[in-house]
Amino acid sequence: MGIIVFTIAVLPLLGIGGMQLFRAEVPGPVKDKLTPRIAVTAQRLWFIYFGLTGLAFVGLLFTGMGAFDALCHALTTLATGGFSTRSASVGAFGAASQWLIVLFMVLAGTNFALHYRLLAGRVVGVLRDVELRLYLAFIALGSGAILWMLASTGVTEEKLRIATFQVVSILTTTGFATDDYELWPAMGQFLMFHLLLVGGMAGSTSGGIKTLRFVLGMNALRTFVWRLTHPHAVRGVRYAGRSVSEDVVSGVAVFFLAYLLIAGIAGLIVAAHGYDLVTSMSSAFTAIGNVGPGLGGVGPTDNFAHFPATAKLVLAFCMLAGRLEIFTVLVILEPHFWRR
Repeated sequence: MGIIVFTIAVLPLLGIGGMQLFRAEVPGPVKDKLTPRIAVTAQRLWFIYFGLTGLAFVGLLFTGMGAFDALCHALTTLATGGFSTRSASVGAFGAASQWLIVLFMVLAGTNFALHYRLLAGRVVGVLRDVELRLYLAFIALGSGAILWMLASTGVTEEKLRIATFQVVSILTTTGFATDDYELWPAMGQFLMFHLLLVGGMAGSTSGGIKTLRFVLGMNALRTFVWRLTHPHAVRGVRYAGRSVSEDVVSGVAVFFLAYLLIAGIAGLIVAAHGYDLVTSMSSAFTAIGNVGPGLGGVGPTDNFAHFPATAKLVLAFCMLAGRLEIFTVLVILEPHFWRR
C-alpha cells in the first residue's frame, strides 16, 4: 500500500516516473490495475484497508478487549506489523480475541485486489485464484502438521488455536505470538522457519517472498524438467491458464537470488559478531521478511536489543529492502536511475 502512495505522491515531486517502481512491486504476471488511474486504485485499496481495520476494531471490542487494546491490535493486524500492547502479545487475551485476529491476519495476507473483486461480486473468479488456493493450503497443511505434533495427548480447542494462530501469524509475517514455538520439537521449528520465508500473497500487506513467486517458481521448475525430456517441444510457463513471459520468470528467479544473497550476507555479518548459526540466519531472514520473531536469540519470547549497532543497522537495511520488494531499493541505489 505504501509503495503506491510513494509512487503517486513523492516521486512526481522529484520528477521521477512512478510506474516503473509500481511494476517492480508487482511480483507476478498480474499487472492489470483495478481502475485505469493508479490514484483511483490507491484510493479504493485504502478504503478496503481502513474498512477491514474498522471491522477488526469493532470485533475485538465485542470479544472483551478494551478500546485501546482493540485499536492497537486492529492496526497492527491489518498492517501485519505484529506489535502488541502486552509483553505476552496476543497470548494475554482470550480465545475469542485470538480466533478473530487469526481471521483478520488471513485477510491481511490476502491480495487486496481479491478483496476488491469480492466486493464487486466476482466471487467465482476469486475462488478460482491459484495463488489464493495455495495460500490457504499452506495455512491448512501447516496448521494440521503443528496440531498433529502438539496433539500427542489428544486434540483440544486450545491446541488447535495455538497451531492455527502461530502458523497464520508467521506465514502472513504478522509476528504475533500465543506460544513459544522454540519449545516445540525440531519439526515444528523447522516448519515455522520455512513459513516465514514464504510470506502472504502478492498485493497484501505481508512481507516475505510471496506465495505467487512460489507458484511461478514451481511452474517454471516443472516446465524446465519437462523440456529436458522433450528437448524439441515448445512449452512455456503458464499461470491461471495464461502464458507467462520469460521476463517475468527470469524476474522471479532474480528476486529469489537477490533475496537469498542479501539475507546470506546479513546473516554472515551477524555471525561475525559471535552469534550462533541459528540466530544469525534466522535474524536475517525474519528481518528481510518483516516477520519479527525468528529462532534462537530472536525467538517469540526474545528481542533484538542484544545485537550491537552494526548488526542492527544491517538488519534495518534488510527490513527496508524486504518491505520495498528489494528491486525498488536496488533501483534507487543505482546511480544511472538518478542521472536519467
